[in-house]
Amino acid sequence: MTKLLEQAVETVRGLPAADQDTIAQAMLGLAGLGSAEDIDPEHLEDVLAGLAEIESGELASPEEVEAAFRSFER
Repeated sequence: MTKLLEQAVETVRGLPAADQDTIAQAMLGLAGLGSAEDIDPEHLEDVLAGLAEIESGELASPEEVEAAFRSFER
């Protein structure tokens, strides 16, 4: 496991259970272990846009990921 993924998992551990499950479902989907049926139809367009960004190499920097996780802190 990379250090960045370890940091992300550690951060997610501090979130409420429902948020942890949402993030886990997203991770499994990205890893190819989920199905499109698991995606809420309201979010499908955003998920597809995110996947297209990944395909084109538009990835967030470690600093951007950290800032995003900090925004979920309560």
